[in-house]
Amino acid sequence: MTAIKHALQRDIFTPNDERLLSIVNVCKAGKKKRNCFLCATVTTERPVQVNVVKVKKSDKGDFYKRQTAWALRDLAVVDAKDAVKENPEFDLHLDKVYKWVASSTAEKNTFISCIWKLNQRYLRKKIDFVNVSAQLLEESVPSGENQSVAGGDEEAVDEYQELNAREEQDIEIMMEGCEYAISNAEAFAEKLSRELQVLDGANIQSIMASEKQVNILMTLLDEALKEVDQIELKLSSYEEMLQSVKEQMDQISESNHLIHLSNTNNVKLLSEIEFLVNHMDLAKGHIKALQEGDLASSRGIEACTNAADALLQCMNVALRPGHDMLYAVKQQQQRFSDLREQFARRLASHLNNVFVQQGHDQSSTLAQHSIELTLPNHHPFHRDLLRYAKLMEWLKSTEYGKYEGLTKNYMDYLSRLYEREIKDFFEVAKIKMTGTTKEGKKFATLPRKESAVKQETESLHGSSGKLTGSTSSLNKLSVQGSGNRRSQSSSLLDMGNMSASDLDVADRTKFDKIFEQVLSELEPLCLAEQDFISKFFKLQQHQSMGTTTNEAEEMDGGTLSRSHNSGVPQAISSEKDMIRQMMIKIFRCIEPELNNLIALGDKIDSFNSLYMLVKMSHHVWTAQNVDPASFLSTTLGNVLVTVKRNFDKCISNQIKQMEEVKISKKSKVGILTFVAEFEEFAALAESIFKNAERRGDLDKAYIKLIRSVFINVEKVANESQKTPRDVVMMENFHRIFATLSRLKISCLEAEKKEAKQKYTDHLQSYVIYSLGQPLEKLNHFFEGVEARVAQGIREEEVSYQLAFNKQELRKVIKEYPGKEVKKGLDNLYKKVDKHLCEEENLLQVVWHSMQDEFIRQYKHFEGLIARCYPGSGVTMEFTIQDILDYCSSIAQSH
Repeated sequence: MTAIKHALQRDIFTPNDERLLSIVNVCKAGKKKRNCFLCATVTTERPVQVNVVKVKKSDKGDFYKRQTAWALRDLAVVDAKDAVKENPEFDLHLDKVYKWVASSTAEKNTFISCIWKLNQRYLRKKIDFVNVSAQLLEESVPSGENQSVAGGDEEAVDEYQELNAREEQDIEIMMEGCEYAISNAEAFAEKLSRELQVLDGANIQSIMASEKQVNILMTLLDEALKEVDQIELKLSSYEEMLQSVKEQMDQISESNHLIHLSNTNNVKLLSEIEFLVNHMDLAKGHIKALQEGDLASSRGIEACTNAADALLQCMNVALRPGHDMLYAVKQQQQRFSDLREQFARRLASHLNNVFVQQGHDQSSTLAQHSIELTLPNHHPFHRDLLRYAKLMEWLKSTEYGKYEGLTKNYMDYLSRLYEREIKDFFEVAKIKMTGTTKEGKKFATLPRKESAVKQETESLHGSSGKLTGSTSSLNKLSVQGSGNRRSQSSSLLDMGNMSASDLDVADRTKFDKIFEQVLSELEPLCLAEQDFISKFFKLQQHQSMGTTTNEAEEMDGGTLSRSHNSGVPQAISSEKDMIRQMMIKIFRCIEPELNNLIALGDKIDSFNSLYMLVKMSHHVWTAQNVDPASFLSTTLGNVLVTVKRNFDKCISNQIKQMEEVKISKKSKVGILTFVAEFEEFAALAESIFKNAERRGDLDKAYIKLIRSVFINVEKVANESQKTPRDVVMMENFHRIFATLSRLKISCLEAEKKEAKQKYTDHLQSYVIYSLGQPLEKLNHFFEGVEARVAQGIREEEVSYQLAFNKQELRKVIKEYPGKEVKKGLDNLYKKVDKHLCEEENLLQVVWHSMQDEFIRQYKHFEGLIARCYPGSGVTMEFTIQDILDYCSSIAQSH
């Protein structure tokens, strides 16, 4: 093992400046026996690095090579497997666990002992030794050759010191002077010993020669000590003198400090007194203004306002710590409190008197305004009260109880005043709506309506009619007067040479103007009062972004559901809420009065709901643009719901009356009542809703009405016995198509196309049905010919059929000479004239269609003759030109 150790040192470690301290021959546990060596090495250069190196024999020769090296600091655990029994196995925990089997237990113990010593020397016990005998880990106990190498060599390394350049030079000079030093070491050592003795003697002689000088030096030191003693005595005397001066200076310094402290205190005291005097002293003029100031004049109000502000500043001054304990401060604060309470009582009393006086003054002007449809102007009253706005703000911040009392009194007085004004205003509006002219019209039209009711009950002649939409029966309609429009008959109303329709238009226009004037008067009144309340009572009414109070309206079966204030945030400022509550109390009568007025307008004429819906929607939209959460916006929104319900009720009643219409069995139908009424309603609605905000409501109503018109026209046509179904459908859908084309209602484009299609279809059906009768035998003959062809008989062979030969054809044609054809057409014209109504004026249209259809049939007959009877020479006894002449002469004769 020693030879291997020297070989490894020479071949592997010396070239790398390393020294081999311990070696163990090992192989990996559990595998094929392939021996290698684990070596513990240290570097020769500082700082010393300790490594564990794995060396194995090369496969190509007998030399060894370095395979793997680990730093000792990377070694975490050394596991000897068994501390009692001899076991050659051990584990090293490096980057992973390496399991080794040593060639002998002694080599394993020596190697582990060397690792432990290196750990103690360089790593300070950082490695854990597991299952290792305690005796093996004692550094003082030698353990074989490797142990002495590890200990002795390391100590030699620590004691060795390299010679510096000067020492090397001195040694070289000394050895040059003794050439025999190398060959004769004893002679060289004796020479060095003699020279050393000579140096020691010279040193002793030098010391003995310097004794005299030492004595002289000692004498000088004694004299110097005496001088130092004298100097210390003088310093002591000086110190005593300076001590008395120091005491005097301390006394002076203390006196100066007290003087400075006194001056500082005086300055601070003066500052505090000046602060209290400057901030808590109220001028005599202000005190006099608070106690005796004139609250009726502008100058007195200004003086009182300035005095109140000064008093508030004095009372709100931020006192410094300790000021509130001063008697004078407490006395001044009490004086300020008395002044505040006294002035607050005087101000509240004066303003209450102003409120009461305003009620009396405004009452005197009610008689003047009751004649005209205008509301009294409160601007002068607001202007006078706004002079007290700053004082109200002062009262709000100082005496909130009295401020609340004034607010309550103002609401009480003004609510009574506004209630009288608004009720009188609405009474005037109602009188103007139902004036003597209107009453006269009611009584004049009553007999006409009763006649109309009788006609509706007994028979429907179908000239023209009226849908009222306000009641479910015509009897109730005539009694209430809500449907005072044109009669079933075409008679004129003998009343100032004006028709009922003209009177309706005039009355509706009058109602529209009155309703608009009512809203136009109420809107500025509410806005002005709300603005005054905000300014006078110092309440903020900032409009919050994104806040809306649009009422959510949903149509479901003609009913309206509404969620109040769906967009209002849950956190409403108290001041905004206070403004709204004050406005609600002051104008509590507006909403009921508006609802009464709306009910009256709807009772007068249900079509008034159209005017009210447009006007009310516009004013709601305007109010919400100003302030969505305002009293005016909310109130008008609530009233708008009522108007919308009346509008829906009007539409529902019209639909109901369409469904209840009965027709006469003995008279022709003509244009149905509800068709003409829809035309009037649509024309009126289009004129009212032009550029309106709530166009969507009208469009929904249009859809409902037109669908009901379509359904009920078809129902009446099916029930008609006097007039053919096609005529009823044709005339009424022609009227509907003409109405929709003229009014150009965008939401009814599909219905317009449908009405045109129905009109065209029934016109064609009526023409074909009517033309089958004048040439009845000829029609039957050619229908038989076509039937034979359809059964598979060739057209040129039809003439060989007994019933359809040439003789039979000539016999049928001879029955219809030109004179008979003209007579048949004349009878057809008269029959069509009896079927059609004069009001729609479709006779010429129908006659022209019949002429075209007759010519088409004539050409069809000629074609069948040419195909089925070729070369027979059989022709009709009249020509197309004859047909044109017959039709023209018949039309002109009638």
